[in-house]
Amino acid sequence: MRMNTPASSRVSAERQRQGLILAVTGAMAFSAKAIIVKLAYRYPGIDAITLLMYRMLFALPFFIGLSWWAGRGQAALSRRDWGIIFLLAFLGYYVASFADFLGLQYISAGLERLILYLCPTIVLLMGYCFFKQSIKRAQIMGMVVSYIGVLVVFAQELQFEGKNVSLGAALIFLSALSYAMYLVVSGKIVQRIGPMRLAGWATTIASVLCLAQFVLLRPMAAAAVPQPVLWLSLLNGVLCTVIPVTLTMLAIERVGASAVSQAGMIGPMSTIIMGILILDEPFSISLVIGTLLVLAGVYITNRR
Repeated sequence: MRMNTPASSRVSAERQRQGLILAVTGAMAFSAKAIIVKLAYRYPGIDAITLLMYRMLFALPFFIGLSWWAGRGQAALSRRDWGIIFLLAFLGYYVASFADFLGLQYISAGLERLILYLCPTIVLLMGYCFFKQSIKRAQIMGMVVSYIGVLVVFAQELQFEGKNVSLGAALIFLSALSYAMYLVVSGKIVQRIGPMRLAGWATTIASVLCLAQFVLLRPMAAAAVPQPVLWLSLLNGVLCTVIPVTLTMLAIERVGASAVSQAGMIGPMSTIIMGILILDEPFSISLVIGTLLVLAGVYITNRR
């Protein structure tokens, strides 16, 4: 029987501490994405197609490197594998990102993050509808609580921002739905080709799709954006894309996916606080209540 020595216990505790720090830092870095996008929208003539193109352009070298690194010494991908990866890239990164950037034109960063945080509940519902997976009564209650929380914040924003809030919320929900489909479908292939290899190629393909979209739908003159927008896009591509992906991978290695998922609860709160401090988004009791309901509901839904 293997005994844990004081030294090994200290090493294990240190890895746990490092993993949680990495997970929380990654969640906070990713949560800044909406803030940066909304700051860029303050410049005239800036749209979702251009912003998404620059974000993916700056992150593309990392995605290519990840694809190469994760595929070293692995068997070649089959034609069927490439077809599934393309579908996942289209749903999980291209559609999800484009709908997200479009929606941020109409709603606050805080509401956007709360809607995206519903993704685990959508995955659960898809598992029930398409794969006959059971749902516990507590999970149903958790989903109800989380959606009530979103409705509380949505109702407040609808009162102050007008009818475009509905369009923005619908686009963000489409983003969450698309990423949930990615998570469900990827479960069928990730065990065979590996999570890093899948993520690397899916993000690389999605980046190419975003670049192609810009070339097809915008004149090249549209790439001439104000210099602050370029810096914001570089920050978006590195701070809110490359760094969170890297930190999350390192955190999962140390503490596991479940602990990393729970640490991700800091994301919505981080976005809301930054939205208030940086974007001057309104703070209210409704926002606090809605946020707490969403966090509690998703936490209950994720419990096994």
